[in-house]
Amino acid sequence: MSYAGDLSPHDAWAKLEQGAILVDVRTEAEWAHIGIPATASADNNLKDPLFIQWNLAGGVPNTRFIEELAKQAPAADGTELVFLCRSGQRSIAAAIAATQAGYTAYSVLEGFEGEPDRYGERTVNGWKNRGLPTKLGN
Repeated sequence: MSYAGDLSPHDAWAKLEQGAILVDVRTEAEWAHIGIPATASADNNLKDPLFIQWNLAGGVPNTRFIEELAKQAPAADGTELVFLCRSGQRSIAAAIAATQAGYTAYSVLEGFEGEPDRYGERTVNGWKNRGLPTKLGN
C-alpha cells in the first residue's frame, strides 16, 4: 500500500491551510535542539502540529506510533495528515503506516532540515531553509 503523495514544504503549508494536520515524527532531541514548525499563529487558522516519534531514543522503532496517532487524530474524522521528519525518509514510512491504518497521509520530502550542503551542514531546501515558520523547542 502506498500513501497519498509527496509534498514540497510550500505545498505542505498549502495543505495545512486547507485543514490538514502536520505530524512531526522526529525525535524529542531533534524537536528540542533543532526546532519545530511554528504553524499556528494569530495570523492564520492553522492547527498546532502533533509530535509523535517514529523512532525512540537509540533509533528503536516506536511500536505504539499508530496508537499514539489515533489518540491525537482519530482516522474516522477524515482529516488529512502531513508527515514531517528531518530529511523526508521517516515521514514516508510514517505516511505509509498511517495510510494502512485508514488515514489520508502525505510526506514532506525535503523534511524539516533538508539536505546537507558540500560542507555537511543542512542548509539545502527543507521546511526551515525554505523560510517557513519555525521556533525552538516543543
